[in-house]
Amino acid sequence: MSGTETLVPYTKTQDKQTLPTIIVDTREASTATKIIKGLKESGANIKTEALQKGDYVISDQCAIERKTVQDFVYTLTRRYLFEQLSGLREVYPKPFILIEGYLPIIYKYSRIKPASVWGAMFALAKQGICLIHTNSYKETIDFLYTAAKQEQIVEKRIPVVHPFKKHGTLAESQIFFMASLPKIGREKTVALLRSYRTPMNALASVDQWAKDVHGLGPKITEMVKHVLYARFKE
Repeated sequence: MSGTETLVPYTKTQDKQTLPTIIVDTREASTATKIIKGLKESGANIKTEALQKGDYVISDQCAIERKTVQDFVYTLTRRYLFEQLSGLREVYPKPFILIEGYLPIIYKYSRIKPASVWGAMFALAKQGICLIHTNSYKETIDFLYTAAKQEQIVEKRIPVVHPFKKHGTLAESQIFFMASLPKIGREKTVALLRSYRTPMNALASVDQWAKDVHGLGPKITEMVKHVLYARFKE
């Protein structure tokens, strides 16, 4: 049987050869202490490293970004979720997003409609990003441990941190440059570059953004202008 056809057998006695290694981002390790503790108690070998993309690396192919339900909704309101996960997909063939928490709470939010959350999930799945939902940190521990064991013990893969690919094309470099401005992001950057053709033209026309580009109101343009015109203070 291949690893895709069988589950890892659970045994009471374990040796070092059957214990998986999980690489955890240093920031995630400092904030998700219960998860790290639970993984260690389960027998996983934890290595912490400053990861450019993702929170957990369980093999050379699989990396996982963990977000609470609240974090997931928050990133939707800030419109950088897709940029974050598309970057993960660039360096790992099988990226996952793990959403932790009570999912029906999305019906209690007033700032974002539930349809937007479901739509985002559908869009991510269409882009090849697998979604996993857990109700609590305990379920997250069980999933991460089981997934790592499946990859490493059954599939014989090893956890590898892949370097983030730099922006190779001129277009990607232009997008990266413009998207770093406050509240802009990739989607608005593309709209700006389509309207003004070059980053220089776009910056020179910042006062016209609200009129020429949908979704760029006075508040955003003022924030951008403040960054562009404020005197540098080290």
